[in-house]
Amino acid sequence: MMPNFELICCVVNNEQGSKVMKIAKQQGVKGGTIFLGRGTIKNKILEMLDLTDTRKEIVFIAAEKELAENALKTIESEMAFKKTHHGIGFSCPMKSVIGIGSNEFSQQEKEDRDIMYNVIFTIVNKGNAENVMDAAKEAGATGGTIINARGSGTKETSILFNMEIEPEKEMVMILAKIDIVENITKAICNEMKIEEPGNGIMFVMNVNDVYGI
Repeated sequence: MMPNFELICCVVNNEQGSKVMKIAKQQGVKGGTIFLGRGTIKNKILEMLDLTDTRKEIVFIAAEKELAENALKTIESEMAFKKTHHGIGFSCPMKSVIGIGSNEFSQQEKEDRDIMYNVIFTIVNKGNAENVMDAAKEAGATGGTIINARGSGTKETSILFNMEIEPEKEMVMILAKIDIVENITKAICNEMKIEEPGNGIMFVMNVNDVYGI
């Protein structure tokens, strides 16, 4: 039987992603990926100083379930996620995995644990992420993280000086209690018209362990 895998996600302040990876590797994790993003929490003093666009690093790590749980607990402890603005961490069950010490898919078994949180991912064209967050906050979201990305779909290129240009994208990641997720997703869909071609894509995943909220 193939082992179960989980995806660890940690959102930390700028230049802290490497420290998260070091802690995870000390627990036996083989590697991960660090993305650059920005936080969306508003603060009146920060707004006066024009410092609301805080830079963040987002660390994604895939590991076997037991290893992931131990690694996340250690990361939470050493990064002090319980303290305000030190970061958040959570894990999601992965339905299937390929490329982690195996060339086969690993099918995730269904768990009986109660799910309290979901993570909502919304991918939109660059410049629209703030609109996504505004709609989400109106529906009850307390904040989120914006990650820069780029599209690679066959119909997502434009022509400039006879060259194909892939448009830049923004991915908004929002962690929310499960009882308000439907309201948030509906608000985003209504605001961004996600169901119309070319306007974006949204997906929701269950979250197991959550730290820092």
